[in-house]
Amino acid sequence: MEINWELLHSEAKSIMLRAYSPYSKFPVGVAALVDDGRIITGCNVENASYGLGLCAECSLISNLIGSGGGRLIAAVCVDGAGNFLSPCGRCRQLLFEHGGNNLLFMTPDGPNAMSRLLPWAFGPDDLPK
Repeated sequence: MEINWELLHSEAKSIMLRAYSPYSKFPVGVAALVDDGRIITGCNVENASYGLGLCAECSLISNLIGSGGGRLIAAVCVDGAGNFLSPCGRCRQLLFEHGGNNLLFMTPDGPNAMSRLLPWAFGPDDLPK
């Protein structure tokens, strides 16, 4: 499947504008390509009880599941200026769960596989062992 990185970047920047970040003033947006060709998005949603805030990637995964599921193929995450942003450890695990080692994630150095961002990841296949 062909990946339109420019479109993903544009969609991530667009959803970032809808982020709810009144406390940190650090809006984040993410867009991803699903294996059925859909593009899904997510943005961060903060909370006055800081620990309850949701990262953009959490919103993305919720959107993935709520819109029919599937596997993530490629993703772009951006900050308030539209610069590529690295997911935190928790979000890397969420992305891995729904995209696996081959999920491509855009970095300032170009696309990188999730296996590089989260080496030796633990996932659903490890549970029966």
